[in-house]
Order: sequence, then structure tokens, then C-alpha cells
Amino acid sequence: MRVIFMGTPEFAVPSLKMLYETQEIICVVTQPDKPKGRGQKLQPSPVKVFATEKNLPLLQPKKIKSPDVVAELKNFRADLIAEGRVK
Repeated sequence: MRVIFMGTPEFAVPSLKMLYETQEIICVVTQPDKPKGRGQKLQPSPVKVFATEKNLPLLQPKKIKSPDVVAELKNFRADLIAEGRVK
């Protein structure tokens, strides 16, 4: 299956890893890097770190619902969009 994965925090990484091992991840969507620490250096999300290590295509849009982002996601022609979050 062609999967787009959406997630940011550490607890989303195990889900992404499982999907990576069993499906074709065609894109990972995560929040933009955020400043942290005393120096306010930009830090990647845990999901971005995993995606980068595995050389997965990555999107970090400021607004996920913007028409440009929606069009880009549609162009991937995914079979499934998986979301790594807790409700």
C-alpha cells in the first residue's frame, strides 16, 4: 500500500516504523522545526529524524489545510493517510 504518514511527536515514531517495515511510505508530513533550548536552535521533530534517517520524502508545511499542500498530497495518489497521534 502507498502510505502518507502524518505525525510529529516521539510516540508517533513506532507507528511510522511499523508502517515503514510493512508498507511503501511515499511521504511523511510533520510540523516545521521549532526553536528549543537556551540558544533557541531549530530542532527537528522525532518523526522528521526517523524520516530523514530512512531517506523518506518529507513535507513540513506551516498550514496543512492550505490549498497548495492539499494539492501536493493529492498528487502522491496515496492509498492511505495514517496519522500518528493520540486522541
